[in-house]
Amino acid sequence: MPTPTLDARLEAVLELIRTDVHADIGSDHARLPVRVIREGRASRCIAVELNPGPLALARRGVVRSRLQDQIEVREGDGFGPILPGEIGSASLCGMGAYTIRGILERAGERLPPALIVQPNDSALHLRLWARYAGYHVRAERLIAGYWPYPVLRLERASGADPAYGGVPLDAALKYGPLLLRLGGEVIRRQIEADIVRLSKVAAPGRESWHELETAKTALAVLDDGVK
Repeated sequence: MPTPTLDARLEAVLELIRTDVHADIGSDHARLPVRVIREGRASRCIAVELNPGPLALARRGVVRSRLQDQIEVREGDGFGPILPGEIGSASLCGMGAYTIRGILERAGERLPPALIVQPNDSALHLRLWARYAGYHVRAERLIAGYWPYPVLRLERASGADPAYGGVPLDAALKYGPLLLRLGGEVIRRQIEADIVRLSKVAAPGRESWHELETAKTALAVLDDGVK
């Protein structure tokens, strides 16, 4: 079977995986686990899928790849089919941030030391979860597409997350502490679009006013070139 191609957001996820045993939660077609194994980013993968259609797709994809000895497809919800301590990292991609956060909150002791998450909307609630759950932001990407797709690598660590040092907290939670430091056209366009959209509806005392001020603060961080 030819090496499967991935879209830009999953390529970004792939680049942030490096472990012994990796789990892809909600794997769908299992293309990501196949690439993980073929590129030597893990020695073994577990593809987890709940729904019958995608589960069948994943199983067929693994068989076609001839990687059954290294990729195991398990049926189940979230981290349910994973044993505590079994994996070094997990990826959760292509879902809303609330959905991903719910899966993480239900995982309990099954959570691995590293997580790579790619929500289809704002990563704000995942950054908030990481702060209270004891995970630090180690890498962030923002991939242009139908809308900007955030990709984060989170790692379990103690103490305050150094990624947030020197960056206004509200702006960092909304747009990403490392992304604000890195800058670039994708995040700048996102922030500027938010300012245009919010300026039309924001009024003092409303949540939209706070969001507008946060966007303006984030743009100032980009302009100042905070490192």
